[in-house]
Amino acid sequence: MSSDTLIQILANKFSFDMVYIEGGRFLMGSEGGLARDEEKPVHPVVLDSYYLGRYTVTQALWKTVMGNDKNPSFFQGEKRPVEQVPWFGAQVFIRELNLQTGKTYRLPTEAEWEYAARGGRYSLGYFYAGSNTLREVGWFSGNSPEETKEVGQKRPNELGLYDMSGNVWEWCWDWFSKKYYEECHKKGKVENPRGPAAGMYRVVRGGRWNSTDLGCRCTHRHRHRPGIRLRNYGLRLALPGEQMHNG
Repeated sequence: MSSDTLIQILANKFSFDMVYIEGGRFLMGSEGGLARDEEKPVHPVVLDSYYLGRYTVTQALWKTVMGNDKNPSFFQGEKRPVEQVPWFGAQVFIRELNLQTGKTYRLPTEAEWEYAARGGRYSLGYFYAGSNTLREVGWFSGNSPEETKEVGQKRPNELGLYDMSGNVWEWCWDWFSKKYYEECHKKGKVENPRGPAAGMYRVVRGGRWNSTDLGCRCTHRHRHRPGIRLRNYGLRLALPGEQMHNG
């Protein structure tokens, strides 16, 4: 497992961890018995290196950036993931974070999210992010049917990332298209894909506290309107890899 991290410290000394994800080639999607149509066909993707948050954005981090009176979450708790965040609201938060840090944080692309959830170069091929047994790595309808849980309580995946299966859906940058994988497959190989040019829905990944086990698989794709506010929608930060030494 890669241990290269960036610890970002904000002006008031609040800190959060970003895990370095070494880029590489992987086969995105699934064609197994559990795969849905929008997960097909499997296609090769090449990604540059980047950072990804060790945890989803917590309410503590959100309030540090946005102000103590700006927490939108229904399930209150400093170490719980922030939720009831629409895709547009995530952009507002990220813009403010970038002003405070001088960096260019953003949402991960769908490809970056899946590559990291599957363990990147260290992948052991699990169904979920870090295990074939969801209870070991995630909060879902089988063990947390009523609420979110504090981040980092379950086992991490191969890259040291927590809660990528379950707890809250995580917004990605991309517009959603059910046929997008077919378009990528026709190209033979796609480098650093950023999704369709336009659409009605944005991609969310990872499942939620009230998802079934099928919805928490690393390859499962979901989407929603970018203005929606729900108690199980949050975010995880990404950062371009070239900024790793500019901490």
